[in-house]
Amino acid sequence: MESKITTLKNNTDFFYKRNSNTPRIALCLNFSIEEPEKSAGIHALMARLFMQGTKSRSAQQIAEELDAYAIELSVELKQDYLRFRFVCLNEDFVKALEIMTDIIKNSTFDEFEKELAKMTGEIIAELDSPRGKVSDAYYKTIFENHVYGNTYTKILENAENITKQDVIDAYTSIINNSKKVLTFVGDLAYDDILAELDRNLGSLPESLAIESEKNVPVLNEKKYAEIIKKDANQAHILQGWIVPTYMSSDYPALALLNIILGASGLSSRLFLELRDKKGLAYVVRSAYEPFDLCGSFSIYIATEPNNIEVSLAGFKEEIEKIKNIPVSDEELENAKNNIIGKWAFMQETNSQQACLAAHHGILGLGFNFNELIKQKIKTVTPQQIQNCANKYFSDKYVLAVLKP
Repeated sequence: MESKITTLKNNTDFFYKRNSNTPRIALCLNFSIEEPEKSAGIHALMARLFMQGTKSRSAQQIAEELDAYAIELSVELKQDYLRFRFVCLNEDFVKALEIMTDIIKNSTFDEFEKELAKMTGEIIAELDSPRGKVSDAYYKTIFENHVYGNTYTKILENAENITKQDVIDAYTSIINNSKKVLTFVGDLAYDDILAELDRNLGSLPESLAIESEKNVPVLNEKKYAEIIKKDANQAHILQGWIVPTYMSSDYPALALLNIILGASGLSSRLFLELRDKKGLAYVVRSAYEPFDLCGSFSIYIATEPNNIEVSLAGFKEEIEKIKNIPVSDEELENAKNNIIGKWAFMQETNSQQACLAAHHGILGLGFNFNELIKQKIKTVTPQQIQNCANKYFSDKYVLAVLKP
């Protein structure tokens, strides 16, 4: 396996990895978003409009061309960056690159009204799901007055104020004032693709190491969000805290704490105690989501409406246990094996490898972050898990409850 790290002529960081005997290549290009969007929904709409036509291709032509060559091309908005990605057969690399470059450089955003209507319709449908609704309330509350809190309901509230010029301004800002990271994984020779990449993407505005204008979210008090959904037949509860992210020395312990509490399915504590033993849950899990500026650590349960208080007491009991009783060496070892196995599973394809490397690259963690963190995961002690639980499971949390 051959890998290289270099830069294109416009200073874009480029990570290349050759996986021999794989028929499809994957390419990922990330643009950092350093400026908060002017109002909720502008960036989400912009990301959708990239596929809706360029100066030389209509949306239908783009779709037909991608279909004819079996190219998977997507544009996705993440919390901290904009991602362009394609997967194609080795022999169609030049074609896929040309289409992606056209979309990045020449999108017209002309289908603005149509796409805005389509986006709002899809959001309304999404918010009909109780889980979607409680999740929306949770993020909107924990990241109040922050770009991370620009959830679906915030977008709907603001949709009619978004203009085409807002989208064009956001696009111009991101293309011109961003760090750019490019990753390639597949079976094509480095020298064969570098010239093509430079010719197509090397002419984009220079990649810049810009200081983010977004402030770090802080939660100074306990907050409660209640949603009444009359036709709901179960209650959905999300409780969560703001925690550190990747660069923190606590990151490996937080990742393992999540596995132990509720992210390892049937063997996790919340599942065993609240679902198996107490019969409280349809679904129960925990989630640790690290972003660029901070992370969110949350616990979720779907239960009978009359079990809300008992479920919250169950959350509290499990948190107190992990705060006061060190995890056993065996449980910790199982959690380490679980997370390392999960990460391996999430890197099986060229596309997964390219996206993960680009994700770590754009956040400034280094393209080999996964390997480095794996070594740190292996050294985490029961004491570190306990310290983390005591440090971050404070009384400054958000509780979002949806009930009939």
